[in-house]
Amino acid sequence: MGKVFIPNAETFPQTADAVVIGGGIVGVATAFWLSRAGLDTVLVEMRDGLSTLTTAESIESFRLQFTEPAMSALAQPSVEMFENFADVVGIPGYDIAIRHQGYLFIADDPDLVEPVRAAVDKHHSLGVTDSEFLTGEEARDRFPFLSESIVAATFRQRDGWFSCHETTQGFAKGSDARFMLRTKATDVLQDVQGICGVETDRGTIATRVVVNAAGPFAGVVGRMAGLDLPLEPVRRQKAFISQKPQIPQDAPLVMDVVRDTYWRPEVGGAYIAWVNPDEPVSEPAEDLPTDRYRAAIVLEKLIQVCPFWEDVAMGLKKADVHPSAGQYVYTPDNQPLIGPVAEAPGFYLNCGYWAGVMLSAGSGKWVSDLVAGSMDPQDNPLRFSRYEEGIVVEGDSFLRGRH
Repeated sequence: MGKVFIPNAETFPQTADAVVIGGGIVGVATAFWLSRAGLDTVLVEMRDGLSTLTTAESIESFRLQFTEPAMSALAQPSVEMFENFADVVGIPGYDIAIRHQGYLFIADDPDLVEPVRAAVDKHHSLGVTDSEFLTGEEARDRFPFLSESIVAATFRQRDGWFSCHETTQGFAKGSDARFMLRTKATDVLQDVQGICGVETDRGTIATRVVVNAAGPFAGVVGRMAGLDLPLEPVRRQKAFISQKPQIPQDAPLVMDVVRDTYWRPEVGGAYIAWVNPDEPVSEPAEDLPTDRYRAAIVLEKLIQVCPFWEDVAMGLKKADVHPSAGQYVYTPDNQPLIGPVAEAPGFYLNCGYWAGVMLSAGSGKWVSDLVAGSMDPQDNPLRFSRYEEGIVVEGDSFLRGRH
């Protein structure tokens, strides 16, 4: 079983086969798989707990409705792992509260009917054959809360959501890794062979393998290794709306591809959010402000495609709205950076996510396989060198946040 602790002079490890920097769900899943591969693995996390930064600000959802081959190739094994999580981590009966209520992408712009239909064709070509194209009428028949303006939709019933906290803790408990809290990486050390250690504010760990899974701080960690990674942190905000009887609790996660808004039910209320395409790139931060009127803006947009939100909005009090903010991290092609970096032998990436929660299990396994040598780096389409090699496949999945 993995050990989660705040190290002292006696318990701080002097050496490790691999060090993971970053204790969100991506980093913890990576540590899990590295330890399962037989490596003595240490994870360093600067905060008081695992999955307390960007992971905690997600809406804890997963989908297989991707049109990018690499993203789909990550998502499919990830979701399979979530669906069989107790077996994966070896803890009988372990529950991550998985719900298969579906992902519904909707559009009320007639010009988007064919792109929506094409997206479903792409899902099918990538092996996700249970996603459906729905006409506006078919969508309203199945989901009566939708506006008469909806002209097309995609839906996959087995998409849904789960508890990120329980999943992160499950990866930690099911591993043989050590997870050090309140331990901040301050430098990545190199010698003539490449990576040789990680310096922290508590001491130095000698290692030949370092994985950068630092979320919005991945660019900072990259610079420690002498790398200028193409990573752009962008603030994303959500709000939890307290329990309201008008909110259908059997609804799927609903995404409006015209206005870039989405919502899903949660314990009698709902999460609501808007991916503002004009949100500027920001510096990585642990504490992010929320915009005072953001929830009102989102509700105004949601009302246009799901009219029941007007009744909800009319009865809302300030105490019913609970805003929060985290950061997505974008790359030039909106897809993560995974795998070794030639310029710093022994330095691996697992960062650059706007969809880190749902891809965490698969990406951690990819990194582990690359470190262990069971995956050829040339079989990894998300390698850092793809930009220099000119093998970038531009993405066009809905609601990724960059167009």
